[in-house]
This record gives sequence, C-alpha cells and structure tokens, in this order.
Amino acid sequence: MTTAPGALPGAGNPVAPPLRLTVDETGPGTVRELTADQVAGLLSAPGAMRLPPAPGGRWRVAGNQKVGLVRLRTPAGDVIELLLRPKLPVRDLLFLLSHSPGDPWHAEPEQVTATTADELLPALADLLARATRRTLDSGVLHGYRTVEEDLPLIRGRIRTADQLRRVGLPLPVAVRYDDHTPDIAENRLLLAALHLAARLPGVPARTRSALRHLTDHLRGVRLLHPGAPLPLWTPTRLNARYAPALRLAELLLTRRSLRPEGGDPIPTDGFLLDMPAVFERFLTVTLTAALARHGVRCAAQETRHRLDEGGRVPFRPDLVLYRGGRPVSVADAKYAYVTPTAPPTSHLYQLLAYCTALGLPHGHLIYAAATSGAGPDPTPHVIRRSGITVTAHTLDLAVPPAALLAGVTALSERIATGPPTG
Repeated sequence: MTTAPGALPGAGNPVAPPLRLTVDETGPGTVRELTADQVAGLLSAPGAMRLPPAPGGRWRVAGNQKVGLVRLRTPAGDVIELLLRPKLPVRDLLFLLSHSPGDPWHAEPEQVTATTADELLPALADLLARATRRTLDSGVLHGYRTVEEDLPLIRGRIRTADQLRRVGLPLPVAVRYDDHTPDIAENRLLLAALHLAARLPGVPARTRSALRHLTDHLRGVRLLHPGAPLPLWTPTRLNARYAPALRLAELLLTRRSLRPEGGDPIPTDGFLLDMPAVFERFLTVTLTAALARHGVRCAAQETRHRLDEGGRVPFRPDLVLYRGGRPVSVADAKYAYVTPTAPPTSHLYQLLAYCTALGLPHGHLIYAAATSGAGPDPTPHVIRRSGITVTAHTLDLAVPPAALLAGVTALSERIATGPPTG
C-alpha cells in the first residue's frame, strides 16, 4: 500500500491550511499567485472584493468598500479566509454602526477592551456583550404570547370547534390562553446574536465566556433555527432599554450575506459590512434628527418618484427634504473620498436629474472624509442654463464622536438655510 507524499496512512488526504488574504477596503490591493481553484472560490463571493488579472499570470485582490471577514470554499473544498480591513479605526466604525440620537449611552463612544480594539469582529462581539449585560442587568423582559395546546385541565378559553371534534373524549381539553413568557421576539434576537458572536473568529476567550454567561439569563427562550427569518419587534416604552442591544443583534444577524447588484442575497460564512450603506444609514439617522430642529422633515429612500412624464423610470433619492409638506431639497450620500471642489460628473448629473424631476432649485452631495482636521468649505456648483445649484459637502469621519455629531449639526444648518452664494 502506498500513500501520497505528506499523507498519513489511513487518514486520507491531508487538509490544506486555509489561504489567508488581508486587504484594505479601498486601495490598490495585493498581487498574488492563485490557482484556478482559488480564483473560483473568490469569485463565489461576488462584490466582496475586486479580482482583476495582473501581469505574469497573477491576480490583484483589492477591496470593494466592504469590511469584515468571510470564509469561502473552493470547488475542491479548500478554505479561503478573506479579511477586509476598514479604512476607519475600529472604534470610529463602531460609533457609526451603533449610534442613534435617542440613546443617551451613545453620547460617548462605547469602550472596547484593548485586546479587541484593532479587530472589527472581536470588537463587535465585545460591544454586544457590554450592551446586553447593561440591558439584562435590569431583568429579562417578559411578554404575553397566545398559546394553543391540549391540556388535562382548562386554562384560558376552550377552543370549542377543536374540542367538539373529539366525540366522547373529554380529555385532554383544547384550550387557548395568553402566557407571560420570556420567549418573545426581543429575547430571541438577543439569544441568537449572543450565540453567533461567540463563534466569530478571533474573539478572545474572555469575551466568549461573557457571551455564553449572558445566554444563561435567557432561559426559556427558544433559539432561532438556522435560516429562519428574524422575528419582528416594535419599539415601545417597555422595550426601550433593549433597543441598543437589539440594533447590534440585528446587525450581526443580517450582515452574513452578500447582495449582488440586482440579485438575491448569497449566504456566507462570516460577517461583512457594506461601508456605503453604513455611511448612508448614519447620515440618514443623524441628519434627520438635526434637520427636525429646523422644521424640516427627511424622507429616506422614497420609491414613488419618477424621472419621466410617462412614469416608467423610477428613482430613489437617499433623502428628500420637506417643509410644510412640500419638497424643498434633496440630498445624496457618497462614501467616496473626493474633494467637493471637483466631484465626479456622474454625481452632478445624478443630482441635476433629481432636482429637475422634483422641481427643486438646489440639491446636496454629502461625501465622507477620513482625514482628521477641518474639511473644505461647501462648494456650490451652479449648473449652466438650469437655475439649479448642487452643493458638495464633506463630513469628516476620522474625528471623535462629539466632533462628528457637531459636523452633522453644522451640515444641517447649511442645508436648512439653502446653498451658499458666490
């Protein structure tokens, strides 16, 4: 009997170590020699990275504005671990992800341990553990759930139709009753997220232990089946203290798939964030709250707008601003590090179309910046022969949270007062 070189007798073929690739979310990437099998494995996650060919039969693995970690399998069954590093420091990214104006505990950035501060997945797990501990310290939330079952006694109301089908069998009794239970949507989401976070790669043993300890507080709560839709919950006065932990839980539970342009989500083993979507959500939440103080209502991602008279070409602006029920401006978030003095022509075309279709004299492009310090002043671009002004702004994401929120406030004041002149 002969064995392949490197194989153990009776153990089958050896398992190849994972191919580990680390790239930044943006930038030139790294040039690697890859087998056809490895290329096929990387291409199974469309949109996670860019994979153009490089000279010499090699491949350039470059970021595509996604961050996180995903495990891929090649057709031969080998594993590829793709780590996509954020441009922002992890603590700043966590603030973008978790901030909501209604949560007083977000006035200062949530502290993560020094051992997880530089890694996104361990930091998210640590943040979830801290938020959940704070939530459950006040007790586990209970709610009423309608239960139908057969019992040897009467509880609640008899299900008459079901009981009459049992001719000559008085017991068990078909009943319906309201049960006061911890097995409600809020706790099921938390439990599922705690289990998931404890399995994320790179999470320190201390954090894993804390996450597992927290699951003990949720006894009597059913664990979600893999692939099952997430239970829906409605913010109320009773579950307000759960809201920060629930948003983190939903973030962890929903960022496990890739959504190709125009396609269905593709499940992945790992966790991925789409940074343009993160920036857009943060801007929508904070700018909506800031503009409300100026009597302006923001409507996000409205789908009812049409570009043409026939109503066949829809468009969906990031934000339409209303005052007194009438649109007064439109804004679009751009996770692109460009100077407002020279925005891409396609961005100006986009806002020109929005303003024309909505009958507005001005619109706003809001760019992300990742260089700490005062950003350039807003730059108005008056479109010739149109009477429309598109103003380009920057929002510096690389500053402390208090300064970032102050930047949003200043941005809201500029938008509420109209475009600068000159």
